[in-house]
Amino acid sequence: MNSLWNILLATTLFLLLPLHTLASPASDDQPIARYSKGHTCLEKLFLKTTCYLVIRMFGPDIIKEAWKFTLEKARQIVKKSPTPKYSRSSSDVCSLPFLAKICQRIKSTIKNSVPFKDVDSDKYSVFPTLRGYHWRGRDCNDRNKMAYPGRRPDNWDVHEDSNCNGIWGVDPKDGIPYEKKFCEGSQPRGIIFLGDSAGAHFHISPEWITASQMSLKSFIDLPTALTNELDWPQLSGATGFLDSISGIKENSIYRQLRKRNHCNHRDYQNISRNGASSRNLEKFLETLSRNQLLDHPAIVIYAMIGNDVCNGKADPVPEMTTPAKLYSSIMQTLKYLNSHLPNGSHVILYGLPDGTFLWDNLHDRYYPLGQLNKDVTYAHFYSFLNCLQVSPCHSWMTSNKTLRTLTSERAKQLSNTLKKIATSQKFTNFDLFYMDFDFHEVTEEWRKRGGQPWQLIEPVDGFHPNEVASLLLADRFWKKVQLQWPQVLGKENPFNSQIEQVFGDQGGH
Repeated sequence: MNSLWNILLATTLFLLLPLHTLASPASDDQPIARYSKGHTCLEKLFLKTTCYLVIRMFGPDIIKEAWKFTLEKARQIVKKSPTPKYSRSSSDVCSLPFLAKICQRIKSTIKNSVPFKDVDSDKYSVFPTLRGYHWRGRDCNDRNKMAYPGRRPDNWDVHEDSNCNGIWGVDPKDGIPYEKKFCEGSQPRGIIFLGDSAGAHFHISPEWITASQMSLKSFIDLPTALTNELDWPQLSGATGFLDSISGIKENSIYRQLRKRNHCNHRDYQNISRNGASSRNLEKFLETLSRNQLLDHPAIVIYAMIGNDVCNGKADPVPEMTTPAKLYSSIMQTLKYLNSHLPNGSHVILYGLPDGTFLWDNLHDRYYPLGQLNKDVTYAHFYSFLNCLQVSPCHSWMTSNKTLRTLTSERAKQLSNTLKKIATSQKFTNFDLFYMDFDFHEVTEEWRKRGGQPWQLIEPVDGFHPNEVASLLLADRFWKKVQLQWPQVLGKENPFNSQIEQVFGDQGGH
């Protein structure tokens, strides 16, 4: 019975998954969202500022009451239902009579959920979530649309900070503008990351689904998570700017770029989306913010590492991207970038990983809900997701070795396609590079520190790289670029210490 109860609790997680779309703000001239029956959820008169404040103030109480309701309903079902026979060898937990109706209900819930309209998010914000400064550099002048991170300084920022890097004014000693003195010739540049949920650092806290660990304190970050689509870009390996909560010393790519040149302060954009792939990138690529005439060059990293081969279908192979389709999509993306990036930019195409790592290192380990009674493994968890057809990657998260191998072969084919493009195509406004996604190097580094490979994967979803893995990957990326293509990173600014002396933390993030 305890085994069954644990699995039942796990289902509540997947009732929450469609809610990640609730965090996607809408454009300023459209209602934020409408339910499937046409009822307005939040009218256009409620700005995203109001939404953010409401969620921050009342979110914990709403979540607490929702969980009480869900658990009470679950208890009622358990009380009325006969105790099923269950064993660790069960290959399809959805075939259990007791879970059949629950599985069907979850399928229906996910199928009928209507995503919120996406935000016109090429606007910078003074708020963290709702695609605000957790995702791209914080706006320093909300009244002036021409002041934003990444632009070339207006008149050397004599009177105000036009590029939000915290450097402005004139040195009274010699009358030279600080921006000119400290940043001219330092080759400033920003980081733009085009990725999927891994790049956005998708994360669900184990405390949210484990009854024994639940408390009001457990959910203190949930409003922030929901308004960030269950992503944590502020802690990601690509654009994270907060100190790591994992305790490792490695920094994100953005923080290393800022450390190299303080003139790059706040110049980051994380344009990752949950479920993003080469096939749907064009739908949100326009949210990239870069002006060819007014802005500094950028380092753009394309890292769609999973969804071109991953899906939750019963037969996932037909849904995988083919090399030919990938080639066409990437060429369209690169042409778009060439028409929007300032001259002197750089684009790096990241290959796909070998996801057999997941099953090999997790399948016989206990899932968080099964650790207490030693009764639910990741193999059971993967099977449960697959029978619901809501797995983030049925093709790798499966006991079917043939399917796992086939998926890795397709991932390799797609990586080779990216490599071919990088070595054969030329563009006027950026140079193009390719880098393998070699997770093996990261796991070996982790082993040297005394860690185990399974510790690099998010425990709740059993799929995404966790914060430690994300930062180790970022560090590996930085070192490879520094060694192979140092021109991509720009110069190390000799005035960094002076910038700190005059401007401190440059206004923070």
